[in-house]
Amino acid sequence: MKPTVILLPGLLNDADLWRHQTDSLADMATVMVGDLTQDDSIPAMARRVLDAAPPRFSLAGLSMGGYVAQEIMRQAPQRVERLALVDTAARADLPEQSERRRALIEQTRAGGFDQVMPSLLPALVHPDHLAVPAIRDCALAMAQRVGPDAFIRQQTAIMGRPDGREDLRRITCPTVVLVGRQDTVTPPKVAEEMVGNLSSGRLIIIEDCGHLSAIERPQAVSAVLRTWLQER
Repeated sequence: MKPTVILLPGLLNDADLWRHQTDSLADMATVMVGDLTQDDSIPAMARRVLDAAPPRFSLAGLSMGGYVAQEIMRQAPQRVERLALVDTAARADLPEQSERRRALIEQTRAGGFDQVMPSLLPALVHPDHLAVPAIRDCALAMAQRVGPDAFIRQQTAIMGRPDGREDLRRITCPTVVLVGRQDTVTPPKVAEEMVGNLSSGRLIIIEDCGHLSAIERPQAVSAVLRTWLQER
């Protein structure tokens, strides 16, 4: 029987974020993608994932998905065999970050949701990738499928997340922290801080890559996760 790996998307992302990884890992694992669109708190998102999960699984989360993965480690660490934290952070929002999120929520409520992802995209991907249709169009299409109501729930959840740096110290399963070299949202220094708080963590930096590494450098991310799945 194949092991199960659960992949958690980021803000305004859906299963297409992990399409390459889902295909790449299919020969060695049963791959599930968590639904993070229904709830307005990180703990509720984590409970939804856990309710749909088998008793034991490996877990990877990108950005907001990484916040949910850390919450799963708080709620049910005994169920997670290994952990991958991808382009994410353990710190809570800074006041200015929450203020930007509230502004985007108000923009969305005022009918401006269609401009949210186009305005965010330059910060989310490597500059060279803005004009790559496969990357740009994937990000824009995911956002449209997630939609304005789920976006508001997700932003509300992200603003309410705790500072989890001390919680990282209690994680004992093998953990990889992966980040794009040019990620400006959760840059390598943030990933390095996380690794410093983990008892069994290692850092992998993907070159020529921004925040959405799973679609910017899909082959590289899939290769890392294939190796990670074989760790004991």
